[in-house]
Amino acid sequence: MLTSLQIKNFAIVSELNIDWRSGMTAITGETGAGKSIAIDALSLCLGERADANAIRPESSKAEISAQFDIRKLPQAQKFLSELLLDDEEQNCILRRVITRNGRSKSFINGSSVTAAQLKELGQMLIAIHGQHAHQLLLKPEHQLGLLDAYAGHHNLLSAVKTQYNHYHKLQKEHASLLKQQHAQAAKKQLLEYQVEELDEFALQEGEFEQIEAEHNRLSHAQTLVESSQRELMSLYEQDDQTVLGQLQHSVQTFNELSTLDKSLEGISQMLSEAAVQLEEACREIRSYGESVEQDPIRLQEIEERITQAMALSRKHQIQPDQLAAHHFALKQELDNICSDNARIDDLEHEIAEALHAYHISASQLSESRAVAASTLNTLITDSMHELSMENGRFAIELSKETNKRPNELGMDNIEFLVSTNPGQPMQALAKVASGGELSRISLAIQVIIANKVTTPTLIFDEVDVGISGPTASQVGKQLRLLGKSTQVICVTHLPQVACSGHQQFFVQKAVENAQTYTSMVPLNEQKRVDEIARLLGGDSVSDTTRASAKELLSVQGC
Repeated sequence: MLTSLQIKNFAIVSELNIDWRSGMTAITGETGAGKSIAIDALSLCLGERADANAIRPESSKAEISAQFDIRKLPQAQKFLSELLLDDEEQNCILRRVITRNGRSKSFINGSSVTAAQLKELGQMLIAIHGQHAHQLLLKPEHQLGLLDAYAGHHNLLSAVKTQYNHYHKLQKEHASLLKQQHAQAAKKQLLEYQVEELDEFALQEGEFEQIEAEHNRLSHAQTLVESSQRELMSLYEQDDQTVLGQLQHSVQTFNELSTLDKSLEGISQMLSEAAVQLEEACREIRSYGESVEQDPIRLQEIEERITQAMALSRKHQIQPDQLAAHHFALKQELDNICSDNARIDDLEHEIAEALHAYHISASQLSESRAVAASTLNTLITDSMHELSMENGRFAIELSKETNKRPNELGMDNIEFLVSTNPGQPMQALAKVASGGELSRISLAIQVIIANKVTTPTLIFDEVDVGISGPTASQVGKQLRLLGKSTQVICVTHLPQVACSGHQQFFVQKAVENAQTYTSMVPLNEQKRVDEIARLLGGDSVSDTTRASAKELLSVQGC
């Protein structure tokens, strides 16, 4: 339950600290005093959209903080535990700060969180029923939400939503692939031509470098042979005039000198090794010269292949040595297009299966809704009788549309039907109910739904608009009865509703130094009598209205 609320620099509130109690709390005040400001601030603290215009003039920021006792709220405890935000004393403090630049910061138990996380937690703590709730009652999606809230079949709703999301995901993939298929038809034709051409050429990875090297060797074979033979003659085959002969002479000379000076042995050794290396090189040169062949036919073949490779590289705007990799990439792209076609066929089968699973879950949800609607019809009809609509009848009409486009709410169409006078046929709510009747029906539904929903705090913001007299007394009794099991906070302008509260706050507005200030104060017994008297007498308090106020408070059990 909500235990305290602190508001700073919000709208016309400079600073406001409110401690809340269990049971039903009534909030009253003069018109325009700002009775709903605390509710608006609380909504902001629960994650609603922030607006810089809500900041009090001449202030740089607004700050709202709300504290809750969550000892009896396992769902909220689990949420905080998963985010590592739990408190040992099972308290939960929500805080929201809005700055002039329109930005806001959200906190749970002192830790920064997103507004979405704040809102998710807030829905576990408080349900706010605004003064325009009866207008929402005319919308089918809101009607369906009310029925589902009463039925409490969260597992069925979750199953339908899961099945729908899976079906929708497959549909999106299928549509995307079809779109790609149409766009890639021309691309596929081009790829098939390019791949076929490169398949025919069949250049292997690293082949271009190899044939380029072979071309260089074949085209310069004569030069390679003649130069090798010439150098071999110089090095080895001209008797004593060869390099090898001169080196061997030096080896012999230094061998003899080393007998005279041992320090020359190293030089003698190096020259000997050089002579061996040179002799080995000469053998390699002779072998190379004998292996080089002049093959004009092979040279022509290579030149033709290089010419083709150059032409293809220009065509694909890449380097010749990149042709093999480019060929592989084009084949992969073509394979992907072909595999997309196969995936489309698979998807059509998966979509059919997903749609079948969705229909099963949606049918189960429809059956549960039908059972809940039957019970709710009786409860709301009885509540209408209690709210001075003695001849009223209420019915929820559900129709399952199996050909309806899948959505996350199932296959049901819904319509709230009502009859308010004897002999009048059941018709759509919007066609029959007056503004006051619509308010009463809306309130009856909200109270009944609230008894089924586990939200620990319910806020009713002037939901009694259009209600008066004995009906208002009955509304007050229902809210007070609800307050025995749930914390109820009700902003009202009706004395019959206000006196039903277990406690009451008064909102007043004052002007000081050209600045407007709003305050909210708890009323003791005497001041509460005066406030009820003001509501009864239209701002005129007399002994008569005070006596009526005391009697009204006594009748309501306060």
